[in-house]
Amino acid sequence: CDVLFHFAGLGCGTLAVLEQNEAGIVLLRSFDWNDGLFDVTWSENNENVLITCSGDGSLQIWDMAKTKGPLQAFKEHTLEAYSVDWSQTRGEQLVVSGSWDQTAKLWDPAVGKSLCTFKGHEGVIYSTIWSPHIPGCFASASGDQTLRIWDVKTPGVKLVIPAHQAEVLSCDWCKYDENLLVTGAVDCSLKGWDLRNIRQPVFVLLGHTYAIRRVKFSPFHATILASCSYDFTVRFWDFSKPNPLLETVEHHTEFTCGLDLSLHNRGQV
Repeated sequence: CDVLFHFAGLGCGTLAVLEQNEAGIVLLRSFDWNDGLFDVTWSENNENVLITCSGDGSLQIWDMAKTKGPLQAFKEHTLEAYSVDWSQTRGEQLVVSGSWDQTAKLWDPAVGKSLCTFKGHEGVIYSTIWSPHIPGCFASASGDQTLRIWDVKTPGVKLVIPAHQAEVLSCDWCKYDENLLVTGAVDCSLKGWDLRNIRQPVFVLLGHTYAIRRVKFSPFHATILASCSYDFTVRFWDFSKPNPLLETVEHHTEFTCGLDLSLHNRGQV
């Protein structure tokens, strides 16, 4: 299934769950919330469960098997909850959220309150992403111009990377190298970071003309990634090539705020 957000008037948000079949893209379920919804993550242990985060600082758990929702709402962040991600390794079922209140929070969906709060960023947290390789490890990207690496077993930050001289809006982990991440920022650049040597980026990708809103590594190719931007474009890159820009897609007529790559179809975005 795919997920779509719709921002309606009066500060309301809608979670729409879509399915692609022979008839095209059809709506399976839709749920309303009383504030804008900024991010969503699928459960890794129940195909019917999703978690969203919203402008009122709360996280919501939804079950597609239920007609109404949410099952639960967790309200601890004091400002907009902007990012949410479900852990990717098999050893745990944990959720991390990032907020404009400059904190990240760790959640077990079965527990009614957060397990831990991570403090250290000096700006808005725009992105929180679990490592697909290292249990209990996540990255965060912030308006304080840093990328930070955290370990849930220790309360303090593990690594601080001064990634850009601008707000960092997005980050992602390489699916084939546990030490490699990419950041995208307001300075229109993408940068690759090797956690074993953070003094300089391992690659810099230039071409976007406005802030980069989301970046994702390919699940199928170690050196391919995709980015989208306020310049209305989606771009595909292979950082191993001398000319890394593979393609620029100009289908959108407004800000391109999110993207993801299918785990099932190699070419689908």
